[in-house]
Parts: sequence; C-alpha cells; structure tokens
Amino acid sequence: MRRLGHSEDLGPVDIGVKNGKIAMLGHIGEQGEREIDGVGHMLLPPFVESHIHLDTVLTAGEPAWNESGTLFEGIGLWQKRKQALTYEDVTERAEKVLRMQMAAGILHVRTQADISDPNLTALRALLALRERVKPYMYLQVIAFPQDGIRACPDNERRLEQALELGVDGIGAIPHLEPTREEGLASLEICFNLAEKYGCFVHVFCDEMDDAHSTFLENVAHLAIRSGLRERVTAAHANAAAYYSGAYFQKVQGLLARSGVNVVCCPLINSAMQGRYDGYPKGRGITRIKELWSAGVNVSIAHDDIQTPFYPLGTGNMLQAAHIAAHLAHMTGREEVAELVRMITTRAANTLQLKEYGLKLGQPASFIMLPGNDAMDLVREQPSCRYVVSQGRIVAETVPARSQMFTAL
Repeated sequence: MRRLGHSEDLGPVDIGVKNGKIAMLGHIGEQGEREIDGVGHMLLPPFVESHIHLDTVLTAGEPAWNESGTLFEGIGLWQKRKQALTYEDVTERAEKVLRMQMAAGILHVRTQADISDPNLTALRALLALRERVKPYMYLQVIAFPQDGIRACPDNERRLEQALELGVDGIGAIPHLEPTREEGLASLEICFNLAEKYGCFVHVFCDEMDDAHSTFLENVAHLAIRSGLRERVTAAHANAAAYYSGAYFQKVQGLLARSGVNVVCCPLINSAMQGRYDGYPKGRGITRIKELWSAGVNVSIAHDDIQTPFYPLGTGNMLQAAHIAAHLAHMTGREEVAELVRMITTRAANTLQLKEYGLKLGQPASFIMLPGNDAMDLVREQPSCRYVVSQGRIVAETVPARSQMFTAL
C-alpha cells in the first residue's frame, strides 16, 4: 500500500495490527496471523464527516419535494416533516446512514441535531446512538437551533438543556435571525453558553448569496475573545464568495489568527446557492483555496443525504472532494492532495480528534482504497476495499469487474 504525503505519496508501506492498535508501520518482514495484500491500494486514516444532519437524512419527498431547490423551501418542508418525528424514526434513518458512511470509510462523524422541537426528540435519539456506536464509530452531536435563538427564544433554554444532556457542542444560525442585531445577540448567547460548559461551537454562518451577510468576522472575533479558538467552527460561509477583495482580506486574516475552522459543503451549496442570481451565477461555495492558502483549517463535508434541502447524496466523501476540485479551481497535484486531507486530517482537526492517524500506538483505524495517489482517489472516487476500525474489519467492498465482449 502507499501513503499520502505532503507533495506526493510516501511510497509502499506495511502496517501491523495487534490488540486493536497499530503495532508496526514500515517494512515488516515477519508473517502475521492474517495478511491482506494491499498492492495497488492507498492507505489512509478514516474519512471524517465534519458536518451532517443525521436527523433529516432520508426524508426527501416527505411531505413533498423541494421543487425550487431553495434553502427557504427546504426549511418550510422540514418544519412540517419534523412534526412527525419519533425517537424510532430518527434512530432508524440515522443508523441506516451511519452504515452507509461506514462502508464509505467514514468512522468519525459530527452531526447536527435540531433542537427546535420542545421534546428534543432528535437530540435524544442521536445521543443514544452516539453511545451505541462507540465500539466502531465516533459520533459528535451538536445542538442546532434551526429556528434561531432570538427568533425562537425557547431555543436558548433548549441549548442549555441539550448541554446538560451531554451534547458535544452547540450552534447558532445568525444570518436567519430577524435582523443583524439579533444575529449578533444569538452569537453572544451561543458563545456565553459554550464558555460556561467548555463545549464546541459550530455556527451555521452566512449561508447566503449576500455580500452583506458578514457574521464570519464576528465568529472569529468571539473565538479570540472567548479563548475557544480551535474549538470553534464556521460552516458554509458562502457569502464570503461575494465579499469585496479588500474586505475578504481582512476577514481571512482574522480567521487565520483566530484558529476557527471553516467547513465547506460543496455538494449541497453548489446545488442550492445561486438560485436568485442572474448570470453569471455564483459558484455556491466559500473561498476554499484562498482560506487554505492563508493557513485556515478548512474541511469538506457532505452535509445532507436525501433531505428536503438536498435530494441527492451517497455519503462518499470523495464525491464532495471531487466537486470541490472543480468549484474551487483546485486541480493542481498538491491541491488535489490537500482536498483529500480536507476529508481526513483537516476534518479530524475540526473535530479535535486526539486518537487519529497512522502512527504507532494509535488505534488501528484506517481505510484501503484502490489507487496510486490522491489524483486517482478524487478522479475515480473508488469504494473502500477495506475499512478497519480499532483493529477489526468492519466493511469490505468486493471490486466490480467489467467483462468486454468486443475486441478493440
């Protein structure tokens, strides 16, 4: 197998596993109890999904399809669908997607849980699921106030209730509050609670085709002021694509100093954003390439899988990286390698994972995919041949074979 390095792969490597840990790495001469031939494959740490909604997955078409493809129609449809939520409903759909993700090589997931429901049904189901999947997957749960904090005052109380129930972090959605002032107030509430409980902050930030949506700078400032820094994430940040060059330079520098992570969701945002634009239409994603070049930790996420917001999606992280390569103009060899890091090591930094990576003594969690370098992975988006979690093979995909009946 080959490993991904900084500018090119690090060459062939053997990996030895014992008692669920990586016991050997490099050239191994001795024979193991069981051996797997990895020739022609890449060895990577597991994929990391840094932003998904497991409570909304597999609900596309319920109660109706989002025919306009807009965020606002999606919100309206979800408002109706979540009235029918049950603990069993959320659990069944989320488990199905987690199995899909595991087969796709994802072993670390950060999910949002809408807390606008007075009973916190989705949140309770996902917290229970987090404990149940611990032996083979790591799940973080973020309390997400879909209906706003100031626009829905009960959500402030529910955020604190969610923290008392044991969520990993909380969020805000300032650009959908009634006014800019209310958006700023919602961020203050969110960060004050995060400081009190010492949790993650994961803000839905400027998911708008609007240069006047500028909460990204406020998130960075609050991350510095609170000291939370790398524990803070700004998701989407689409409006940054519309900022003037001078203003973006200011925000970019502030982000780099703050340590805030930025998560880009190229699949859903390229489909949903730009709906109100004339031509030329916006590309629908934040400035991945510029932020990465400035030293901001950027990760790429899938976000939605068959929901009222996005009717497509398979859970394959390489699919998200593939479309990001096009939309962000990142097709250089090192840029493509960086896209793979944005769904592995950089996404792991977003989740602040402590036991992650291909190092001696770390949990033996890794994936094997056919290919020789990052370009192969992003170009072909192959299925994982093997997915190993803590020393156990938890998923295996038998390669498809094409049989030709006509000679060329």
